[in-house]
Amino acid sequence: MWEGISTGFATAFTLANVGWVLLGCMAGTIIGMLPGLGPITAIALMIPVSYSLDPASGLIMMAGVYYGAVFGGSTSAILINAPGVASTVATSFDGYPMAREGQAGRALAIAAYASFAGGTLGALALMAFAGYLAALALEFQSPEYSLLLLVAMVSVVVFADRGARVRSLVTLLIGLMLGTIGTDQLAGIPRFTLGRYDLADGLNFVLVVMATFALAEAMRMVLLDDSTPPGRVSLRELVLPRPLVRPLVPVVGRSAAVGFLTGVLPGAGATLASFFAYDLEKRVGNGTRESGVAAPEAANNAASTGSFVPLLTLGIPGSGTTAVLLGVMLSYGLQPGPRLLTEQPEIFWGVIASMYLGNLFLLALNLPLIPLLARLLNLSSSLLIPLIVAFSLVGVYLTTLNGFDLYLMLGLAVLALLLRWFDFPLAPLLLGFILSGLFEENVRRTLFIGEAGYSEILQRPAVLVLLMLLIVLCLVPLRKQGADPIERH
Repeated sequence: MWEGISTGFATAFTLANVGWVLLGCMAGTIIGMLPGLGPITAIALMIPVSYSLDPASGLIMMAGVYYGAVFGGSTSAILINAPGVASTVATSFDGYPMAREGQAGRALAIAAYASFAGGTLGALALMAFAGYLAALALEFQSPEYSLLLLVAMVSVVVFADRGARVRSLVTLLIGLMLGTIGTDQLAGIPRFTLGRYDLADGLNFVLVVMATFALAEAMRMVLLDDSTPPGRVSLRELVLPRPLVRPLVPVVGRSAAVGFLTGVLPGAGATLASFFAYDLEKRVGNGTRESGVAAPEAANNAASTGSFVPLLTLGIPGSGTTAVLLGVMLSYGLQPGPRLLTEQPEIFWGVIASMYLGNLFLLALNLPLIPLLARLLNLSSSLLIPLIVAFSLVGVYLTTLNGFDLYLMLGLAVLALLLRWFDFPLAPLLLGFILSGLFEENVRRTLFIGEAGYSEILQRPAVLVLLMLLIVLCLVPLRKQGADPIERH
């Protein structure tokens, strides 16, 4: 392994490949900042460039584009509540309120440092445990995924703020229902489309995110005449004080571990990792806004690194982005899997080694931009609100190229505004929407396996552990029944 690692560093640190890492990080960061585009679009735009490169350089550049887009996506989430990529939605929960309280510089700096730490820790774990984690990923099949997703949904309701469990359950169910709109992937039958062809492919995630956060926030600002407090951010504010850094260190460590392990599992991805880490931190951490920014940022960058485990070692794409990367590898004539590690170690280890350099570049690129980007908040509401609306509409239209989606987006924004008006949390809605298709697909497969006898499923160690965890979670409300007044009604 050490010979392969040394080969990888020798490959990644050539002058040409250092330049390709820098180009990939820059392109990914810029595209990731634009709401609605994200890493898949960034990689797709850079594919023509990669064709002119050798396989090692092309994949190193593409990897930089991937985690660069995830790194840069937090900027619009924090500044204007319009997440650039899906994996930064959880960052906006506390990042945007910090920006509106005049702490935009601190929020962006924490996001940058946490992203760097999460990506670096993920690269270290990838280098040390790639082979073992590939075996772990193979153990997770439909029964394990079904229970894991159910645990995630139950925990969102069980650990909701006092008095908000019922509201969290309602918005979670709304999200699950929205996720069922479209064509049934197994039966091929349209569901809840009202006879409209525009809904045959279901609701686009970017559309739902932009409607429930960015557009709904713009409407709220108009109704309440809520202007953003002015303020400037200096480079001195990017140096975080030691009393703030000390409690954030364990937050980043926990979140990076959660994110990396989630990214290793095929089909999970950085978005789920950021939600898992955010929810965990709100339950076991100190509950500050700073930790609410650091946790999802460390997790989504670690998950982006972890997603290379099933891609490189098994040839299994863990997300839509890694599926595009798999296509790039196949176009080079490469076959991901164990043979890639033994026959072409310079590619396998070169991609991994380049992640260290890429994370350094991303930190160096993003920190100096923070004072400039934070000036967006100094715009008057008469300029900022149209800017948010324009970003939302353009981002959705560029993603779907369908005018009907703009009307649908407006309707969802009104629904989100009403939910916020009556203190219904929107995070469970988004989580339910994200998990809906995955949960349904894995439950169906589990039921199909169960037709031959559920005893085989119950013999799986991971299934038993997750079942026990689910039972414990379901008992928590009984223990706290007297503490939550709304639960009595």
